[in-house]
Amino acid sequence: MADELKPGDHVEWNTSQGKTTGRVEKKLTHETHVKGHKVAATAEEPEFLVRSDRSGAEAAHKPEALRRI
Repeated sequence: MADELKPGDHVEWNTSQGKTTGRVEKKLTHETHVKGHKVAATAEEPEFLVRSDRSGAEAAHKPEALRRI
């Protein structure tokens, strides 16, 4: 599914408070920082920058943690 996700896709993922939803902002393929946290994304192991529907916060997630809805 990882290669199928694209910006604008509506996704859900698990948090300690339960499931939450958001939209994919972009595919990360290089090391970067999000909210002060290092994201070790590579072209071979990308991560996705997602914006939460509820809080508006951005976070990076591995593709296997996301499910398109």
